[in-house]
Amino acid sequence: MKQFLTQFFTWWNGQTLGTRFYTWRKGQFVGQDEFGNRYYRHIQAEAIDTNVGAERRWVIYNGEADASKVPPGWRAWLCHNGDVPPSEETYRPYSWEKPYVPNMTGTPQAYRPQGSQLSTGQRPAATGDYVPWTPGE
Repeated sequence: MKQFLTQFFTWWNGQTLGTRFYTWRKGQFVGQDEFGNRYYRHIQAEAIDTNVGAERRWVIYNGEADASKVPPGWRAWLCHNGDVPPSEETYRPYSWEKPYVPNMTGTPQAYRPQGSQLSTGQRPAATGDYVPWTPGE
């Protein structure tokens, strides 16, 4: 019952009832990434909307909807930058690629540089190089 109410009243936890119904009727499962996100495409091959390409593609997030949890290969496929989904190709990350780090903006773990009003510690003292502008000078 809790899952039904969550899907009925929220959009940020996985999928809504409308998305579940659309996926059940017209979705074709394409693959799943390492975070548990599931990717779908429209079953029919005809163009749905010429602005987004020949087919509609979507993701159902595992947990909270956070676009930063979509890996680069899947992001490219969702945005029609590639026709082959990562599940159908052998992709190996380069040694210089960094692992996923979640977006912490708006949380207590967010980055706060030295001098920020939200960071802990003291702000550096003002230097004397600022000269205010006054009209007529």
